[in-house]
Amino acid sequence: MIQNDETMIVLGITGGIGSGKSLVLHQLEQVPGAVVIEADLLAHKLMLPGHVAYRRIVECFGREILSGDGTIDRTKLGSLVFQDEEALRKLDHIVHPEVKKSIRARIRRNRRKETRLLVIEAALLIQDGYKTICDEIWYIYTKPELRIQRLLESRGGTPVKWRSVISSQPEDAFFLQNADVVLENNADETALRQNLIHELERLLLKSEKNDDIIS
Repeated sequence: MIQNDETMIVLGITGGIGSGKSLVLHQLEQVPGAVVIEADLLAHKLMLPGHVAYRRIVECFGREILSGDGTIDRTKLGSLVFQDEEALRKLDHIVHPEVKKSIRARIRRNRRKETRLLVIEAALLIQDGYKTICDEIWYIYTKPELRIQRLLESRGGTPVKWRSVISSQPEDAFFLQNADVVLENNADETALRQNLIHELERLLLKSEKNDDIIS
């Protein structure tokens, strides 16, 4: 946990596929004075021409991964790295440090702006060492079968497909052991909202008045 005298709280959000991260982030965006950073979206921006990550990726994988307009074709890149663990490791070693560097810079800028709450969402929040950046890390816990049901409703596919995807991710036990808070999302949206408000009230109590946290 970061120890400082600043009033801004840095909150990390993580969870497996289908756990409800998007819903939680949407609700957190309603908090007055909150800023939400999604690591995946930031990584996409840093892979655009003009950024260090873009240059290093092209140097590593060749211009064959580029589209006609010079941008990285994510489908071509994906077909390379997801069939080759070493290639994926190289890509991660390029992109992840740049993402963390950019997030640290955004934290510094938002402290100067007196942002109340800065939220970082990343699937690998714990694995990539964000505990040194965040005041707390929250894990969104949803039962596997419920995750599969929600994925089927929102994305289609088959239960076999989503069970395979879930099984390829770290087990719940890993997150439960490493997160500061477990945010239950095993009921409806109203219950999730109540859980979220309860945890936000606790978290923000020490920094400033906590009424009307989510309007």
